[in-house]
Amino acid sequence: MSDLRVCFAGTPEFAADHLSCLLHDSQQIACVYTQPDRPAGRGKRLQASPVKALALEHGLEVRQPPSLKDEAAQEQFRQLKPDLLIVVAYGLLLPTAILEVPRFGCINVHASLLPRWRGAAPIERSLLAGDKETGVTIMLMDEGLDTGPMLHEASVTIEESDDRETLTNKLSIVGQQALLHTLHNLPGLIENRQEQDESLCTYASKIAKEESELDWTQSADVANRVVRAGRGRVPAYSFIDGERIRILAAEVLHTQVHVSPGTILGIEREGMDVACHDSILRVKQLQLPGKNPWSAGDLLNSRSSLVATGKQFNSTSPQ
Repeated sequence: MSDLRVCFAGTPEFAADHLSCLLHDSQQIACVYTQPDRPAGRGKRLQASPVKALALEHGLEVRQPPSLKDEAAQEQFRQLKPDLLIVVAYGLLLPTAILEVPRFGCINVHASLLPRWRGAAPIERSLLAGDKETGVTIMLMDEGLDTGPMLHEASVTIEESDDRETLTNKLSIVGQQALLHTLHNLPGLIENRQEQDESLCTYASKIAKEESELDWTQSADVANRVVRAGRGRVPAYSFIDGERIRILAAEVLHTQVHVSPGTILGIEREGMDVACHDSILRVKQLQLPGKNPWSAGDLLNSRSSLVATGKQFNSTSPQ
């Protein structure tokens, strides 16, 4: 359907990608909602969201209410008389007063194959769990958290080389295709919507900072999942000589070792090998406090004494 009067709600780059695909598809965007500008960077200056920046670039009306529970904000939304509200990683809950306004309801682009990984961090949780497959679900929104009936799903394979950034990019491409398919077939998909199987539900809570601390007593596979899931948002880390080291990229070497977990087995330009429970994590990129990311070769040249063979990473913060 190309004659819909659409409102869009989203905030991060993932959402901006979907707004862009709507613009290229010549959808009629009546208004764009995004979260209020947030302080960012060293100067803590207010920074517009990627969705706001894109909307303004295309001359779209932008609204940034701190909440949609406010009656004035709800009345302003009603006055738009939208046929449909499209929500992509907006970050604010939609009350019933908003959900009931659009003629065709509110649809959400969710980055998992529901009902697996409902919630705020489906991409990270799929990586941490070692899932081999994930995808995007287009669903009709209700008052629950990602509980509404499903209109369309599209799956992607999670490769062992995928991290949060690469998987997000893959899901963005698939999500845009799924969204356009849904819009072009909306009445039929709504009529044939599928309820979620509650017995298969899992919840994707945000990644807590402490979850990103590496536990070297686990396998290298598990440690590498933490590294991959944290890429670009909540980086994996550990401690050595009282310094907190971020681990940004790594790979698994399936070689058995018989030394204490966390022991540095050696460092070369290709990477720094660290013992885990039953295998080796080769650290390829890391970051020292206050520094830019370094390769293992950079670290070898600049701080070789910090990561000398035989030294050991701590699995907990130094006292």
